[in-house]
Amino acid sequence: MHDRALADSAAPAQPVIQVTDMVKDYSRGTSVVHALRSISLQVQTGEFVAVMGPSGSGKSTFMNMLGCLDRPTSGSYVLDGVEVTSLTRDQLADLRGKKLGFIFQGFNLLARMTALENVMLPMVYGGVSAQIRQQRGKVALEAVGLGARMYHRPNEMSGGQQQRVAIARALVNAPSLILADEPTGNLDSHTSVEIMAILQRLNQAGASIVLVTHEPDIAAYCSRTVVFRDGVIQSDTQNRNPVVAAESLANWPVTSDDEAAAA
Repeated sequence: MHDRALADSAAPAQPVIQVTDMVKDYSRGTSVVHALRSISLQVQTGEFVAVMGPSGSGKSTFMNMLGCLDRPTSGSYVLDGVEVTSLTRDQLADLRGKKLGFIFQGFNLLARMTALENVMLPMVYGGVSAQIRQQRGKVALEAVGLGARMYHRPNEMSGGQQQRVAIARALVNAPSLILADEPTGNLDSHTSVEIMAILQRLNQAGASIVLVTHEPDIAAYCSRTVVFRDGVIQSDTQNRNPVVAAESLANWPVTSDDEAAAA
């Protein structure tokens, strides 16, 4: 019995993503577009993975598959122990709400709602009580440094602040996986590093994150980079020494505008 307990404790952790021989084909008239060609990939719990590739490489199609927004033509996708490809539409919607958090390039906040109301929205769909929604929403906004702005609407916030709200919204249901699609694409370079610092901090706390980016300097903050080309994985490399975003911010050169703002 003791030996069995030792064996169980030594067993490898279940990957949060396990994709095997995933194929996705699209029909266009009489031709077929092979968007994904027999993709196999594992992402372990707690990894921070950048997905890169040129337009038409298959990376966006792959992210749609990971987000349960589309179905593969063939192959297997296991998300946190659940085989996704056999689920009904309603089961997929339930899975997205419970196991996935999404961060988008365009923030996708509702303009009439405050930051707190936007963050609470996934819990409304999940049937969480109003009191718990309030508690979780406030904690999530405080975690991204927006505790003082939770009653502001999107048009009263900067782009970086809006993206922080979107990150808080992605966190609020404690998902198994966070999918970030070009989360810094609409932000200036300093604000982009601030967002990467938040994502790194969440990853260090145990969050599993897959992030799509076109920018090598953003991928440098991740611990692994997967590059797609022509529907296949061209390379899959570990980054042993990711750039630390907090250090980048601490060493950021002070501009004349910054000095004027601080005066």
